[in-house]
Amino acid sequence: MFLDWLFTPVSHQYEARRVELLNKIDKNNNLYAFLSVPMPALNSELSSVEIVSVDFETTGLDAVKDKLLSIGCVNMAQGQIQLGSCFHEIIAIEQPLSADNVAIHTITDNETQNGKSLKQVFDAFLMKIAGKVLLVHFNQIEREFIKQACIELYGVAPVIPMIDTLCLAKKEFARQDFPFDPQDLTLENLRKRAQLPFYQQHHALSDAIATAELYLTMIKPKCAANMQLKDVLI
Repeated sequence: MFLDWLFTPVSHQYEARRVELLNKIDKNNNLYAFLSVPMPALNSELSSVEIVSVDFETTGLDAVKDKLLSIGCVNMAQGQIQLGSCFHEIIAIEQPLSADNVAIHTITDNETQNGKSLKQVFDAFLMKIAGKVLLVHFNQIEREFIKQACIELYGVAPVIPMIDTLCLAKKEFARQDFPFDPQDLTLENLRKRAQLPFYQQHHALSDAIATAELYLTMIKPKCAANMQLKDVLI
């Protein structure tokens, strides 16, 4: 499906940045263990790369002002979603949630009050994604909230390789010269287009699984065998 736009050069030097940060931070920094795991080479065969599909629920879109509420993720390997690897945590925050916000993600004040600290959740999350590639839908959310959390907790932010199903869809629409508007690129509408079932929306783990399924319809196993990681990274 996507073979026509292969071999787009990727400028991100993830491994070089990982090594640079590893050599700069203290071994007692909790980010050290994450940075100690090498990232996959850009020329790795895509079908051999370990991927973690990730989704965040937040109080808003501004990573500096808003808060991270929950993280959901699931591992993928060799074209299969590993449901036994599911990870979902709600994060404690001090501020009360607005009614409009609760209506979207259905996380309540009681749940956030009983959630784990951002540090507890992020320490576990980073070890889960160490050495792997993240799969997301609309990467600005995950990328910016990861950056902000890492700066707050560890003093530095790693550069993490990501695949974005929204970007894949935009490239495919452009290849087909298919006219589209922003609503066509939502996770729900792309799943409808791919004839995938409806799942609960705005639940971090459910959306992570939904994104993983959408990705598998975009990158067929036969295509993945002829693709390299650099062909799909953003």
